[in-house]
Amino acid sequence: MQTVTGVAAPGVHELRTAYSAGALRPRDVVEALLQRIAERGDDGVWITVARAEQLHVQAAELESLPAARRDALPLWGVPVAVKDNIDVAGLPTTAGCPAFAYSPARDAGAVRRLREAGAIPVGKTNLDQFATGLNGGRSPHGACESVFGGDLISGGSSSGSAVAVAAGLVPVALGTDTAGSGRVPAAMNGIVGLKPTRGLVGASGVVPACRSLDCVSVFARDLDDAATVLDVLAGPDPDDPWSRPSAPPPPTTAVLAFPEALDFEGDEAMAAAFARVAARAASHARETIRIDAGPLREAGDLLYEGPWVAERLAALEDFLDAHPDDVLPVTRAVIERGAAFSAVDAFRARYRLQELRAWAAELFARADVLLLPTLPTTFTRAELVAQPVARNLVLGRYTQFTNLLDLAAVAVPAGTTADGRPHGVTLVGPAFSEARLLAAAARLVPSPVPPTRRDS
Repeated sequence: MQTVTGVAAPGVHELRTAYSAGALRPRDVVEALLQRIAERGDDGVWITVARAEQLHVQAAELESLPAARRDALPLWGVPVAVKDNIDVAGLPTTAGCPAFAYSPARDAGAVRRLREAGAIPVGKTNLDQFATGLNGGRSPHGACESVFGGDLISGGSSSGSAVAVAAGLVPVALGTDTAGSGRVPAAMNGIVGLKPTRGLVGASGVVPACRSLDCVSVFARDLDDAATVLDVLAGPDPDDPWSRPSAPPPPTTAVLAFPEALDFEGDEAMAAAFARVAARAASHARETIRIDAGPLREAGDLLYEGPWVAERLAALEDFLDAHPDDVLPVTRAVIERGAAFSAVDAFRARYRLQELRAWAAELFARADVLLLPTLPTTFTRAELVAQPVARNLVLGRYTQFTNLLDLAAVAVPAGTTADGRPHGVTLVGPAFSEARLLAAAARLVPSPVPPTRRDS
């Protein structure tokens, strides 16, 4: 038997090949995973890891299936990490707040689909508390460092899930993405972050941030693995009233859109890195157009600077009142800002959002894909501690608008800046355009050399 101990876990397709050849068994992969987690020590990735005996039982059950049944399961024997605001039966859900913890009797809809496809949920990962933040440091369980090192933030709120994939612990992880939480950490760790269309993947069993906007997202090493997992996850969720069936996107036009006058916070190295990727993408597109990024930023500002922050308060107000000292001060401050907005404010913002959605619909009638930097700049963990709110808003500059405008997005790694920091880009398209975006990413964005992973 081949061993995977001490090296990065294989990806989904690599695992399937090794399993088919008899070179690996799920129990080997589980044992190697547990050893790597132990070797890394207190890296801030995990809140809870399933007991070894539980994982071995799951592996043995999968190995006992007939060969024909195994072949029919697209994720047979694939270890999966799950963000700790998504229910996994048998493991506590904390949302990064110990006082909030509860023990779910059943899996979230997305986790149930993974299990039915043969996956092995191995543990719950760290996050910005209540999924409020994009930096990965708002947690009583510590702040993950990016696999690029240098005290760079991991990105959040799905910090642990992204690092678990980027560090080679698991090939796939689930996150959530309301403002960019499935894309910012992907960019900071050199992996793929797929944010599906709202409602395409059921959100039952997910602790809500903004319930009308929340999405379960996918972290993977490459586009093929992300597509495989999305095929498993997509579909109606009878327990989620926001679930909706897939619909065809607008007809393709073979046109690539770029924004004008991007703001990189003075980060010339990041601006240069994006310019290189954009030039290459343009050379592979049939036609390109330039757009004003102003409406995108205006829509994104509604999330934290407008009345949509009140939706976070709607989900957590009772808990905040009952546990005044159990929530991190920065998390509480962000959520409680929702009380400042009236119903009149909400309706006025909703009317403006409808106008911005009409603008976006007109854009994607002309263009297939919009190419953006995932991040305008990067920060260290120390820099985020110094300015936790202002710099968090910078991180979401080119991600926060997507769910409000009902768009799909995939964040992909695009190498590094001249000074060695991670650089990623995001391809954005209309609702239900995931297949188009994945194909465009493979065609337009070169695959970078993966970062050197740093073990603790």
